[in-house]
Amino acid sequence: MKNSLVASALVGLLSSSPVWSSTTLNIYNWSEYLPQSIIEDFTKETGIKVNYATFESNETMYTKLKLIDGEGYDIVVPSTYYVSKLANDGLLHRIDKSKIDAFAHLDSSIMNQSFDPENQYSLPYMWGSTAIGYNSDVIDGSQLTGWADLWNSEYAGQLLLTDDVRDVMGMALILDGHSVNSQNTEELQQAYERLTKLKPNVMVFNSDAPHVPLITGEVNVGMQWNGTAYRALQENPAIRFVYPEEGAIFWMDNIVIPEKAQNKEAAYAFINFLLEAENQATVVKEIGYAVPNLQALTHLPAEIRDSEIIFPPADVKQKGQFLGSVGDAVGSYERYWMELKK
Repeated sequence: MKNSLVASALVGLLSSSPVWSSTTLNIYNWSEYLPQSIIEDFTKETGIKVNYATFESNETMYTKLKLIDGEGYDIVVPSTYYVSKLANDGLLHRIDKSKIDAFAHLDSSIMNQSFDPENQYSLPYMWGSTAIGYNSDVIDGSQLTGWADLWNSEYAGQLLLTDDVRDVMGMALILDGHSVNSQNTEELQQAYERLTKLKPNVMVFNSDAPHVPLITGEVNVGMQWNGTAYRALQENPAIRFVYPEEGAIFWMDNIVIPEKAQNKEAAYAFINFLLEAENQATVVKEIGYAVPNLQALTHLPAEIRDSEIIFPPADVKQKGQFLGSVGDAVGSYERYWMELKK
C-alpha cells in the first residue's frame, strides 16, 4: 500500500490549486530510465500530465540546457559532475528540502557528494557502477577479470564502450594507477594513448541502451552499467557481469529542477511521488539500479535485494572510485574524446 499520508497530503495540495488540471510537467531524462507505470500512476493521482523527453549522453543534455538557458524543462536527471557544471552556470534551482517528504529516509552514504555539498541543488535519483558485461556463450569468462583484458586482440571487433567520456577515460586512468577524476595533463595524455590501442577492438559506443548490442550479438563483451547488465540478464541468461579487479567506476544520476522551470511545485510533487518506498522498489525491479530511499528494500523480493549486480558487495565498493568534478580539465577530456572517436 502506498504511503497514505504522503498521498493524502499530495492530493490535498493539488486539489487546492485550480491550475493543476492543466499542468504539464516536462521531464528530461535518460532513455529507458523511468518505468511508464510511475508516470501513469502520478498522472492518475494528481491530474498532472507528463511530457517525457530523453537524452543519450550528459554532453547532449548539457549542450541543450545551455542553448535554451535552462528553460522548457521542470525536472532533469544529470550525472554526478554535471550537477556542479549546471549549478556553476546558474541553471539550477536550490532544493527546498522541507518539501521533500522522504528526505530523512534517503541513504546518507550517497548524500553530500563533492559535486553538490549538502545537496543544495540535487537529490539522488539512482546510483550504480560501470564494469564489464559479456556473453558467456561466446566469451570465456575465466579469462576476463579486469579492465586490462579488454585490450586482448581476441576481442577485435567485438567490444562495446559506453558513449561516455568519463567512463572510458576513467577506465584507462584506473589502469595507469590514477584517479578517475584526474586533472593532471600528463595522466590524461597517458590515458588517451592507452585508449588509442583499444580502438581496433571497439565495435560501437553506446550509452542509449548499451545492453541491446550485447543481447542481439552485435558485440560480445564490453563496458556495461550494472542496471543495463541486469536487464540484459533477464533477456539472455548467458549474460555475465564482472566487477574488474582494478576497481569499478561508480556514478550517480540526480534529480535537479532548472532555475527557470515553469512548474516547480509540480516538480516537487513528482519528486515526492517518485521517492515513495513502493515506487522506489518499482524502479529497482524494472531499471536495475539502487535507489536512495532505503525503505524500498522492504518492498523487494530477496533475489533482487540480494543481487550483487544491483547492490555491489562492500569489497567492490571499497575498491571502486566515484566520479566527481574535474574542474577546468573537462576541456581536455572532451578534446581527447573527440580524437578517440574519429
